Amino acid sequence: MNKLVKGAGGVLGVLVVGLGGAFLWGKATAAARLDTVYETHRVDFATPWPLTEAELDAIRAERLADVAAQSGGATQLVAVSGNVPVGASAAGAAPPAAPPADLLAGVDLASLATANAVARGKHLIESRYACVQCHGKDLGGGTMIDEPAIGALLGPNLTTGKGSRTLNYTAADWDRAIRHGVKPDGRPTVMPSADYHGMSDQELSDLVTYIRVQPPVDEEVAPPTFGPVGTMLVATGRFELTAAQHPDHLRAHEVLPPGSDDTATFGAHLAQVCAGCHRADYSGGPITSGDPSWPAASNITMHEQGMKGWTLEQFTVALREAKRPDGTTLQAPMSNVAPFAAKMTDTELQALFAYLQSLPPMPTGR
Repeated sequence: MNKLVKGAGGVLGVLVVGLGGAFLWGKATAAARLDTVYETHRVDFATPWPLTEAELDAIRAERLADVAAQSGGATQLVAVSGNVPVGASAAGAAPPAAPPADLLAGVDLASLATANAVARGKHLIESRYACVQCHGKDLGGGTMIDEPAIGALLGPNLTTGKGSRTLNYTAADWDRAIRHGVKPDGRPTVMPSADYHGMSDQELSDLVTYIRVQPPVDEEVAPPTFGPVGTMLVATGRFELTAAQHPDHLRAHEVLPPGSDDTATFGAHLAQVCAGCHRADYSGGPITSGDPSWPAASNITMHEQGMKGWTLEQFTVALREAKRPDGTTLQAPMSNVAPFAAKMTDTELQALFAYLQSLPPMPTGR
């Protein structure tokens, strides 16, 4: 009996030493990965995004209409070419008021550009990019994961208040953090940047403009820490710290997002934020870098193990109300998506569903 106990104790001792050695390796390897410097494509862009020619023409047309109204309707507006109105006075009418030589003179174009960018950025954050899930409703800081085994991964303060992590960010810094997952010094963040790598320059500029006009929040947010399981996930590469290790992060981004009239391209653009959980081929499977309580991501291809036979209406209900076609409720993280999907336009949801329908049906990932 004593020999048996001694033998079991020896085996246990070997296991403890082995596990201890593995954890020490994991800590060292994870620390090295967290300290790795990555190079990415670098870009600069204006914030706010400048007004387009179409927007400028709309302002010119509006000012011409004001001139016509002030002239008692005597001016017949036919077209606008640059700053020169093309039109004629009605027969027998008094000479119309002359429009200004420069129809944009005196217009606060910077304020209009900011207002337009803020409106676009608001829609992006409230419907498609869900920044508040990690950074808090006021963008002053929030919780991504807070689970002892995984770690405490907190979304930093993005506002201009005390404790802001982005107060002195340049456009290039925002680009590297959001679309590449690296800090200004090139070391990795815990930002799920793979979901946002396909964001266009204009969309990123709109997000930054929107964030910058939010009320400042004074909040110091602690840097991320990893528990034992999280440490091993980082060490083994199963927790993808940054997407910047992939070759395409040296290529330029699209300057403008695709137009909503190009359904296939627009749908593919929208679907990029789904890939972080549902995988690049959208076949689903375990979410290794997510909360341990989350179930595996569903297969969202039209495979029989996925969404084969789904209608647009069912897809819309699933996203906006977190309910499957059989009436059961979707669990987190998909249940967390519903408040955002509810603010997506019908056009956006139609394009997203059309794109998923166009993909090769794939069996569920493992």
